[in-house]
Amino acid sequence: MNYRAKFKNKLSRFWKILGPGLVTGASDDDPSGIATYSQAGAAYGLSTLWTALVAFPLMAAIQQMCARIGLVTSHGLTGALKENYPRPVLYLMLLFSFPAIIMNIGADIAGMGAVGNLLFPSIDATYFSVLFTIILLGLIIYLPYHKIAAILKYLCIVMLVYFVVPFLYKQDVSQILKATFIPTLKFDKEFMAIIVGILGTTISPYLFFWQASVEVEEMNDRKKHLVVNKKIIHEINEDVDFGMSFSGFVMYFIILTTGTVLYSGGIHQIDTVEQAASALKPLAGNMAYLLFAIGIIGTGLIAIPVLSGSLSYIITETFGWQQGLGKKFHEAKAFYTVIGVSLLLGLSLNYIGISPIKALIYTAILYGLTAPVLIAIILHISNNKKIMGRFTNGIISNILGFVALIIMTAAAGALIYLQLTTD
Repeated sequence: MNYRAKFKNKLSRFWKILGPGLVTGASDDDPSGIATYSQAGAAYGLSTLWTALVAFPLMAAIQQMCARIGLVTSHGLTGALKENYPRPVLYLMLLFSFPAIIMNIGADIAGMGAVGNLLFPSIDATYFSVLFTIILLGLIIYLPYHKIAAILKYLCIVMLVYFVVPFLYKQDVSQILKATFIPTLKFDKEFMAIIVGILGTTISPYLFFWQASVEVEEMNDRKKHLVVNKKIIHEINEDVDFGMSFSGFVMYFIILTTGTVLYSGGIHQIDTVEQAASALKPLAGNMAYLLFAIGIIGTGLIAIPVLSGSLSYIITETFGWQQGLGKKFHEAKAFYTVIGVSLLLGLSLNYIGISPIKALIYTAILYGLTAPVLIAIILHISNNKKIMGRFTNGIISNILGFVALIIMTAAAGALIYLQLTTD
């Protein structure tokens, strides 16, 4: 076998390994996340590039723990909470998660609709929002899990456009390297709010629930009684690591794009993703604008099924209802009904006076409050031999997990402080 054939086989095997981790990572960079990264770049140039390096190992460590919990227990994170913790803890997570995820879905649908209107100005953004909602609802309900997984997996390729956009504009490599490896901290409310926003966007609680549940889904789809061993754990870790690094690179390149193009062009306030795309057009050209806009729609198509799916897993597992994307509608009516209701509620936010920006702020607050609690619980479960057997956390996982806990707790405190003291 020649070198090209060997490389092709290795690439094929690696692509097969990729799945839930890649989709989870890609969904982390949803339209609302892109808006946060764009504002970071526009307001502070390259000063927040270093956050991508800090966030990646923390995201990867937590998502690996969630994946292992799903594999070892054959339950989602909600199931693990239900079996091993007092019910009030579970209901509290549900109470915070439901509105946060609905508002996140609403902000993403609104962002996709607005970008659709930018690409086709003759069609109102509202029509695009409704169209995307109907398409997503139809695909989620009528397609079996393996097809949904394949579509989401291939949609991740769309996000490669963000790796191209920065190079359509002249870059100062030395400044980029400096900003990447030498952290910049400014102790003012606005800068700290951006840092908190980035952390809240990248380490989001809904991803914890999705990762654990979809690993169980993946196991069921392969129709095998999975015997968890080191090889499977290694493959899962590879999938998660690649997905989180992919997410981190997208975040990095969006900050790089807006931090050089918009910041240098004197545009320092970006409130929505369509503003970011529009601002790129006169400064970086039509190609940068077009690619950035297409990427936003692509990320929305990935993120919204993950958001609505994670909420449905949480609710149906809480109440013991039939669940799973691998089941047909008549086999899991409650599961698909929750998905449908979540999409329609998200869409309705556009009509009841809650702006996407307010939705993002409320979402960040709720995520910020729940993330530290969930990380602490995930760490506890992952180190419990009665639950995880011989697949408890290693030293590195625990170190990264506790660092994530400390940082997210500090971020939650900062978020509350900023909300109470900012006029």
